[in-house]
Amino acid sequence: MTEPLTMPVAQDAFETLAQARHSVRAFLPRPVPLALLERLLAAARLAPSGANLQPGRFWAVEGAVRERLSAALCQAWRDQVPEAEDYGYFPRPMPLALRKRQVAAAQALYGALGVARGDGAGRATQFERNYRFFDAPVALIVTIDRGFGAGGFMDLGMCLHGLMLAAQSQGLASCAIGALASYPQIVRDALGLPASEVVVCGMALGWEDAGAPVNRTRTEREALERYFTVLR
Repeated sequence: MTEPLTMPVAQDAFETLAQARHSVRAFLPRPVPLALLERLLAAARLAPSGANLQPGRFWAVEGAVRERLSAALCQAWRDQVPEAEDYGYFPRPMPLALRKRQVAAAQALYGALGVARGDGAGRATQFERNYRFFDAPVALIVTIDRGFGAGGFMDLGMCLHGLMLAAQSQGLASCAIGALASYPQIVRDALGLPASEVVVCGMALGWEDAGAPVNRTRTEREALERYFTVLR
């Protein structure tokens, strides 16, 4: 009978990096050099993909384009103007077990900010910051060609995680912004993208403002036994 492998006691470099990464929603005004951003994206693209198709594109928005995009998104959010999303993100209906995780994540975020549960205006103000990319020096839009199926989204997800870990390895922080998927046509219009580009998410990237209360937000992960089973 083969003895089970024993895990090393020392934490390795990947575990250290993965545990250090967290969603950051307040950044320092320090710019990120374009050469560094390009290096991070090249490292992220090393992620595996089926048949090496490497789905997904990244669009950095700056200057007038970024201002125009954020203004349109913020106005749509304030006016509560709904838009047909390109893809479904959350389960519909949301199972109770997942709803509890969603609520816990919101409590962690607004608790760090000191925003009370009944403070709708305070929560709305914080949520609107998604559409300003949390004032990060780098604002990215992530898209995928409409012809890809679910497998393409899986491959792009691995690339996105690679980008966030690559950023973390260089001392930068990031936050994926799923809220941008709520207004895909506004994004396409502002960036001049064709209808064939599905708006997947946004991403804020830059140097963390470690003193900002919002960056004290932490969320828990499920225990291993809840998602891992050995079948014999």
